[in-house]
Amino acid sequence: MKTHLAVAVGSVVLTGGTLLGAPAAGAQTAAYPTTAFDVTYGASYARGTLTWYNRSVGADGTLRAVGCRRAWLGTYTASANWLDARSTSTQCDATYPIETTIPADVPGGAAFVIVCVDDANANPLKCVQYNRP
Repeated sequence: MKTHLAVAVGSVVLTGGTLLGAPAAGAQTAAYPTTAFDVTYGASYARGTLTWYNRSVGADGTLRAVGCRRAWLGTYTASANWLDARSTSTQCDATYPIETTIPADVPGGAAFVIVCVDDANANPLKCVQYNRP
């Protein structure tokens, strides 16, 4: 019985030592590039971070609507061809999360994103272009 216990403990110690010596999973992968965005129109704004993936762009942030506003985000190629877009619903006098992924299904992904603060009828009030880093 003692022999089996010693073998089992030795195996666990060996496995533990091997795991401790191994690099952490994902330690060799590079992070996706990010860009901060801030589109302010009066007291309303859309602010957050764009994350540039290979065939999409993630957007995480906040829409602050004073009156009724919505946020719109569109992806484009280097030739300024529109790829796709996402928007929040119309929000009135509220703070609302922006959590979306905008498709950019072309090799290399989107070259730039346009972020807009729109009125309640989806008419752009202010737009800003953010280029892929």
